[in-house]
Amino acid sequence: MTHDKPREECAVFGVFGAQDAAAHCVLGLHALQHRGQEASGIVSTDGKDFYQRLAFGRVGDQFNKGSVIDELVGTSAIGHNRYSTSGSKQNYANIQPLFAELATGGLALAHNGNLTNARALRQTLVERGCLFRTSMDTEAVIHLIAVSEAPTLEERLIDGLSKV
Repeated sequence: MTHDKPREECAVFGVFGAQDAAAHCVLGLHALQHRGQEASGIVSTDGKDFYQRLAFGRVGDQFNKGSVIDELVGTSAIGHNRYSTSGSKQNYANIQPLFAELATGGLALAHNGNLTNARALRQTLVERGCLFRTSMDTEAVIHLIAVSEAPTLEERLIDGLSKV
């Protein structure tokens, strides 16, 4: 079967420099719910600490209480609706955004799509000693950034993404 229309899979929504960033992110993810309904997640930051909520199901079912949104403190947030194109559907670890503490500080990452060189990247990273906890190709990007020897987070991002 051929597709004559673009296929939409997953949704990524980000907010930067706004009061109640997580609440805005929930609204954005809700508007993009048609892009993925398996799981939703949000990571927020106040510039110092990171806060995360990941859950199976739709945005409206998981982020429908003020108390849940209030736990996602900060003026920046990134969210993701999952429609699995790679990785197990039933693995909680596969809910994005992924979060990692790196030598340069915390990093939250959400990705929509597939990496064409994911298997090769994963193999190389495993041989270097990286431990994977998901079955998604997105995790390889986090590891590429983590193992980069560049001095700043920005330079590590550039270095890591240049290998994708």
